[in-house]
Amino acid sequence: MVLREELLGDAEVGDKVRIKKESQSYEGILMPSHRFSKKDVITLKLKNGYNIGVVCEEDTGIEVIKKSKKRTEKKERRIEIDEDKPKISILGTGGTIASYVEYRTGAVHPAQTADDLLYSNPEIAERCEPEVEILFSKLSEDIVPKDWVTIADRVVEILEEGTRGVVVSHGTDTMSYTSAALSFLLHGLSKPVVLVGSQRSSDRPSSDAHLNLLAAVELAGSDRPGVHVVMHDSMSDERCAVHRGTKVRKMHTSRRDAFESINERPLGYVYPNTGEVEFEEEKKVEVKKGLERKGGIDERVSLLYANPGLTQEDIRDAGKKEGVVIAGTGLGHMNTNLIPALKEVIEEGTPVIMTSQCLYGTVNGHVYSAGRELKEAGVIFAGDMLPETAMVKLMWALTLDEEVEKVMKENISGEYTCRRVR
Repeated sequence: MVLREELLGDAEVGDKVRIKKESQSYEGILMPSHRFSKKDVITLKLKNGYNIGVVCEEDTGIEVIKKSKKRTEKKERRIEIDEDKPKISILGTGGTIASYVEYRTGAVHPAQTADDLLYSNPEIAERCEPEVEILFSKLSEDIVPKDWVTIADRVVEILEEGTRGVVVSHGTDTMSYTSAALSFLLHGLSKPVVLVGSQRSSDRPSSDAHLNLLAAVELAGSDRPGVHVVMHDSMSDERCAVHRGTKVRKMHTSRRDAFESINERPLGYVYPNTGEVEFEEEKKVEVKKGLERKGGIDERVSLLYANPGLTQEDIRDAGKKEGVVIAGTGLGHMNTNLIPALKEVIEEGTPVIMTSQCLYGTVNGHVYSAGRELKEAGVIFAGDMLPETAMVKLMWALTLDEEVEKVMKENISGEYTCRRVR
């Protein structure tokens, strides 16, 4: 293997170079390596904007055509802040939306500092006085329940310092879990807390990062309290939808309008190009007192997906934790042969919550005999609550000095829909 570093010589990231290999020649900007890069591959950004990887071999040569003009980051990243505008706090936790394009190479990097995030979206400073903080930089799949508590605690501190609202930038894959957690953890919330992400990174022409973030900033500056998720409403760039933190779900792997409100319509819409914020129903703002982080998160909860292969042993294993949530079939059913194992788990003091993997509609333990048997065994039916919301709520309920069943049946943050749309 011929190592990349052996061939680069004086060539530096950002230089325009020509790589010759056998009878072929490639010209482009030398790109930085990352932790997934192979040690024998040089990455170039071609004139057409695409990146290619050239494998280093014995006959490979590199020539510097033009050295890059190295400008200091401080000079390039000077953003004017207007302190007369409303103060909005932006809390970075990672994800695609927190990436930025490096000016010399066009490479995408995760935002590690407040300047990184602000520099990639300078128009934010035209809308508000931004206070940016990178709490941590994680892929959304790496965020764990204790991170929800960390975010909640910091949000409380920021709101108590007098900011108009808080934007939390987050990866999309687990954003609905975090929004549900904040909806329960943040008690006495009288200002907006807005989670936002992007499906496509900022180096792509179809990126939704910039407009989503602008929309989130506009909503954070409104007088609508609560925990919300803001994402593209359609494939166009006209508007972003405002979703309730406990009723939102990612429904597509890659579309820009991947997020939907389940069993209810979006709460409203933001038009990021004009700054207009509108809600489907006007809500009188009640100024609450005593903002605090209420309760905590007990991670010892299982989420089971009812399926024909589920066994009694699976039920008993799940029951070794402090709580179990089941995404049942249809109205909230599962194989009736598993009910004895469920009854054992419940009699040992472990609460079992039933939701539906159908997502739309509500569970009902009174329609069929299977549902009635489950209710008789002590299973708690959770209406139209989403499975992941129920899991997060149970994690939270277990830390309170209250009866778990009572907490789970109470509509605390709109997790139960009074008027469904489907």
